[in-house]
Amino acid sequence: MFSGLLQPTHLLLILAIVLIVFGAGKLPDAFGAIGKGVKEFRESSTTPNQTTTTTVSAESLETAAPAPTNNIVHTTPSTSNRV
Repeated sequence: MFSGLLQPTHLLLILAIVLIVFGAGKLPDAFGAIGKGVKEFRESSTTPNQTTTTTVSAESLETAAPAPTNNIVHTTPSTSNRV
């Protein structure tokens, strides 16, 4: 079904359409951006994942945020307002 899809004449037709759409001036920029994206993708897929760990001391936690206070007010429904 797709055996003759990328013949030289097809590639030339695709190149001509790309030239018409982007113009000759923007083609180097467009292909440069595509190449840069492919390069970054390859670099990120070959390097191992690096995770950052941070050690936090108990003293810095105490000074960073005060401990929450328990300011919850418990109310009970009033029975004197019944009709």
